Amino acid sequence: MTKTPFTSPHHHLLTLTLTLLTTFLTLSSAQPPPSFTCTTTTTCKSLIGYISPNTTTLSHIQTLFQVKTLRTLLGVNNLPQNTFPNHTVAVNSTIKIPFPCRCINGTGLSNKVPQYKIVKDDGLSHIAMQVFSGLVTYPQIQEANGIKDANLIVIGNELWIPLPCSCDDVDGDKVVHYGHVVAPGSSVQQIAQQFGTSLSTASVVPTSFDYPLLVPSGTYVDTAHNCVMCQCDATNNFTLNCQPTGLKAVDWHTCPSMKCAASNMSLGNFTDSSSCSRTTCAYSGFNKNQTIFTTLAESNTCPGNATDDHSLGLKIHSMGWSFGSGLLFIQLLMLHRFL
Repeated sequence: MTKTPFTSPHHHLLTLTLTLLTTFLTLSSAQPPPSFTCTTTTTCKSLIGYISPNTTTLSHIQTLFQVKTLRTLLGVNNLPQNTFPNHTVAVNSTIKIPFPCRCINGTGLSNKVPQYKIVKDDGLSHIAMQVFSGLVTYPQIQEANGIKDANLIVIGNELWIPLPCSCDDVDGDKVVHYGHVVAPGSSVQQIAQQFGTSLSTASVVPTSFDYPLLVPSGTYVDTAHNCVMCQCDATNNFTLNCQPTGLKAVDWHTCPSMKCAASNMSLGNFTDSSSCSRTTCAYSGFNKNQTIFTTLAESNTCPGNATDDHSLGLKIHSMGWSFGSGLLFIQLLMLHRFL
């Protein structure tokens, strides 16, 4: 067993989805640790920003948070697909971590992952603040694992690290929530500029096995049994760009044809005409019969058009202020709407 003294850490966490809806709450040692409201009965995919406390590698972070594949970690961080597992992550760098989220008693928590094995000289405070960089507090780990005495933990035992998250819709829209550690002195405006407020649009049909396909700005994901990669970024006017991965299919013998009917275009191909008009062979989903659906989608490529119909602006909702500790907890919701 190992003992360690505890401190009462302060967090600056925020949840992102794609329009800004912010809630300001200051923390003091007398207040409970931050949590995110979550009332839905379904699980979802969530993200959180991990600030590396030391120089490490992507492989170490993948193992620490039990991310299933390196490619998934590369995608949510928009890193090149040929990045090696031993890629160096500098101290104080932020790496987005994908994980499953579920609602428990009105609060969003990671769905029994990650699991951390206790080693010699560990303590709950050290695990919370140093190993997991303050994404959780030691009382949260203690409660989640039913530990009666926080000073007594057993080497070799595994602990569930309950990362904060949410699966709730925002204004009726499906979103991806992202927990972000706020740097001291940051303002809402600075955070808004950092993450942007633009939307990606997609034509995935409701009957598709991956509906709704949620791809946060500046990331890419694999779908359709590893046959299709979809990316959202500013270079494509924040319109979802999907193309064949060129990888081996997962659970399918091979990747099927991905051509658009009544055209010679394959998935991801496009033709431009005058007046800022573009026709793209776009991804629209897949089914269990090893079929990938495509559709011809029209889009406007004029500069600035991406936000003409979909910009949601910045909305701030203040829930009260307290300057007792000088620390701020921000809940920031950035909404991705997929049409």
